[in-house]
Amino acid sequence: MLLLTPAKLAPMDTEPQAPPPEPATLDAFLRGIDARAFRFAELGLRHREDALDAVQDAMMKMLAYRDRPASEWTPLFWSILRNRMVDMQRRGLFRLRWLLPGSTDKDGEPLDWADDGPDPSRSHDSREAWERIDTALRKLPARQREAFTLRVLEELDVADTARIMGCSEGSVKTHLSRAREALQKQLEEFR
Repeated sequence: MLLLTPAKLAPMDTEPQAPPPEPATLDAFLRGIDARAFRFAELGLRHREDALDAVQDAMMKMLAYRDRPASEWTPLFWSILRNRMVDMQRRGLFRLRWLLPGSTDKDGEPLDWADDGPDPSRSHDSREAWERIDTALRKLPARQREAFTLRVLEELDVADTARIMGCSEGSVKTHLSRAREALQKQLEEFR
């Protein structure tokens, strides 16, 4: 079972699609975006705990913008999350603590290697497919990975993606095109 359909890697349709309905409350918006935001942060930071911290910080900061129109929440949230991830990397909070022998968490306790995630119930095929997609995404340069994640996986438009990434719409298109080309080469057997 594939987690990412080949259609998601194919060139975009030129026919515009209707945007999904906007959530009625900020709480509903945050509940609907939490898993995707975590995956985005985990791919960017490459550490589960740092990703959880970044998403939680972004969600807390979004509470200050609850009076904004719902149409602004999506690009605003992704901008906040991306900025938080960049801040964590710049300040040295991003550490691969688990690689060090005798690693401990922030409180000095030994790390618990047990995974609380739902992996035992997943099939072998979907786990293997995700590992290959994850590996392929990690091999992409950061800007290409961000453009692909925001445009294809999050289905944001070019203007919002450009605003989030802090670049021009042309740069977003270039990064996305290069990311798709690289992913298609790496994931050729899934076609």
